[in-house]
Amino acid sequence: MSTFDDLDAFVATRRCAGLALSPDGTRLVTTVSELSADGKKYGTALWEIDPQGTGAPRRLTRSTTGESSAAFTPDGDLLFTSRRADPTAEKPTEDRTALWLLPAAGGEARPVVERPDGVSGFAVARDAGTLTVVTPKPVVGDAEEQREAREKEGVSARLHTHFPVRFWDHDLGPGRAHLQRCAPPDPADPEARYGEPEHVAPHGDERLAGSAISPDGRTVAVVVDVPDPADPASWRRRLELHTGSDDGSGTVVVGDEPGADHEAPVISPDGRWLLWVRERHPRPGRGTAHTLRARSLADGTERDVLPEEAHQVRGVTAAPGGDVVYVVVDEAGHGPVLRVSITDGSVTRLTASGAYTDVVAARDGSALYALRSAVDAPPTPVRLDPEAADQEPTALRGVTTIDPLPGTLTEVHATAADGTALRAWLVLPGGASAATPAPLVLWIHGGPLSSWNAWSWRWNPWLMAARGWAVLLPDPRLSTGYGQAFLDPATGAWGELPYTDLMTTTDAALARDDVDATRVAAMGGSFGGYMANWIAGHTDRFAAIVTHASIWHLDGFVGTTDASFHWRREWGDPLDERERYDAHSPHRHVRSIATPMLVIHGDKDYRVPISEGLRLWYDLQRSGVESQFLYFPDENHWVLAPGDAKLWYRTVWAFLDHHVLERPYERPALV
Repeated sequence: MSTFDDLDAFVATRRCAGLALSPDGTRLVTTVSELSADGKKYGTALWEIDPQGTGAPRRLTRSTTGESSAAFTPDGDLLFTSRRADPTAEKPTEDRTALWLLPAAGGEARPVVERPDGVSGFAVARDAGTLTVVTPKPVVGDAEEQREAREKEGVSARLHTHFPVRFWDHDLGPGRAHLQRCAPPDPADPEARYGEPEHVAPHGDERLAGSAISPDGRTVAVVVDVPDPADPASWRRRLELHTGSDDGSGTVVVGDEPGADHEAPVISPDGRWLLWVRERHPRPGRGTAHTLRARSLADGTERDVLPEEAHQVRGVTAAPGGDVVYVVVDEAGHGPVLRVSITDGSVTRLTASGAYTDVVAARDGSALYALRSAVDAPPTPVRLDPEAADQEPTALRGVTTIDPLPGTLTEVHATAADGTALRAWLVLPGGASAATPAPLVLWIHGGPLSSWNAWSWRWNPWLMAARGWAVLLPDPRLSTGYGQAFLDPATGAWGELPYTDLMTTTDAALARDDVDATRVAAMGGSFGGYMANWIAGHTDRFAAIVTHASIWHLDGFVGTTDASFHWRREWGDPLDERERYDAHSPHRHVRSIATPMLVIHGDKDYRVPISEGLRLWYDLQRSGVESQFLYFPDENHWVLAPGDAKLWYRTVWAFLDHHVLERPYERPALV
C-alpha cells in the first residue's frame, strides 16, 4: 500500500503552508498540518527548514491547540499565534488566540499580545519591530463586557445593518475586525510585552480587508471595504495610507473608485514604494482584470508596474533593495515567479515550471525562498536565484513525504471552434496502454477564475489514478493564465464557451488509444459543479456525474451567497437581465437529464449555500433521475475533516465503479 492506495496514509501525510525567513537568513520557518492522535482532526505546529538544504527539518512548537502565522522580529525572535493556555495566568484559558514570542536565544515561548476577543492577524515592521494586530471589537460597548454579557444571557444572535452577514463558512459579527498598532517590547526586559495598542483603522462603517506596515513602523497601508453608492448592498475596496493618530488624521486615500477594488498592499523593505493590486470588477462580457500599481512614498507619484489585463496576480513580494518586485501569476497551467522592474516594467520569468506561493526574499538579496508545487508535486520549500530566468529551483528538505506517483502526467491540446487554443493536464494511471485503456473522469476546477496548475490535497487526481482511472484536468474559458481574451467572452455566459471547451478537450483526450472512450464520467466542485450540472442537462455522453457544492438555480445562488454583489456585477440585476439568468441556469434543463448523478453538499457552505444542493437533489428526485445525495452537516465549501474526506472519496468511488465500470454497487461503510 502506498500514499495513494491507502486513504488513511494519504490524510495522515504532513502538509506545509507559509514561510517566514529570519533577518540573518539562517532560519526558514513553515507551518505544518498533521493528523491528531485520534485521527479526527488536523493540528498545526511550526517547523524549521534549513535554507541551505542540508539539515533535516526540526519541530519548534508543540501544543494541543496548535500554532500558525510565523513571523520574525528584527532581533530574530519568532512570533506566532496560538490558542494555547498561558501557564503563568491566574486562570489559564484556551478560548481565544493570542500572539506568542519564542526567543531566538532559547527558552520557553511567552504571550506578548492578548486581546479580549483574540488576535486574528498581525504584521511586524521590518526595522522598527512595531506591530500591527487585527482584533475583533464590538460595534458598541467594551469587547470583554459584551462577550461576557452575551455568554451569560446565552445570546448568539447578531443584528446587522449592512450586507453581508456571512463569509465562506462563518457568521460575521457581533464585532468587526480592527487594526491596532503596538510599540515593540523593551529589549532589556525578557518578560516585556508589546505596548498598549493604538487604533489605526477603520474609523466608520468600513470593514477591514487587509494591511501592510512600513519598515519604520510609521506608515500603515490599510484596505477597507466601503459601501458602493451605486448599490446599497454592494461593497468595494479602498486603499488608504495612515500616518497619523487614532482619530484618522493623516489619512491619505490612495485608491478608491467605482468599478474597481484596490487591495493586497505591500510596502517595499526600503520604505520607498507602496505596491498593490487594482482589480477591475467584472460585468457581462468583460472579465475581472488585475493591474499591479506602485506609488512612491516620497512624492506620491504613481505608475503601473504590470498593466491591466497582463496577468492575474496571485502574490507580490518586494525585493530588499532597488526597484524590483517579485510577482506570482497564473500562466498556462503553471504559477511562475516573475521578476519585474518597478521603474520600467521589464519582466523576467524566473521559474520554468510549477506553481509558487509564499515567496520571501533574503535581506542581502542573495536568494528567494518559496513553496513550489505542481499537479504532480506537493508543496515543497525551495530556493531560487533572484535573477536567473526559467530556472529549476533547489529543493530544500521539507516535511512532506509521499510515495512514487501511481502514474504519469502529460498534456492534452485542442482547438475550439473559434480557433482558440485549449489545453489540459492528463493524469494517466500506471499500465494504461492501447491494450488496456483506462476509464476517464473529466474533473472540472472551481473558481471559475482558477487553473489546474498546483497540487491539491482536497481534489487529488492521483487517488483516482491509483484505482486505475485516467483524469482529465482541463482549463476551459474563464480559466486564468491565458490572457484577458480567454476570460471576457464567457464572463456572465458560463453555459456557452466553457461547456464547448470542455467537450472539445474531452474529445481530444478520448482520441488517445490509452484512454477508454466507452467508460467516461464527469465531476466538479463549485464552478466545476455548475459545469457538471450544465453537462448533465446538455449531453448523455457520460455514464455518471458527480457534482459537489454546485450552483443549480443561478438566481437563487446570486441572492443567497455570501458575496452576492460580486456575482450581480458579472450577471447583472436579475430583475433587468432575466434572459441572461434564464439562459445560463442549469435547473432549467432538468428534464433533459438522464445521467445518474451524485450530489454532494456541506451545510456550512456559505459561498454556495446548501439550498442549491437541496433544490438540485429535489429536482432530480421528482424528475426520476437516478441520484444520490451525500450530505455533510458540519462541512463547508470543502470537506476538511479527515474522516469526512475519506468518506467523500469512498462514496465517489462506489458511485463511479457502479455506473461507469458496471460493478455491483457497494454502499460505503458508515453512511
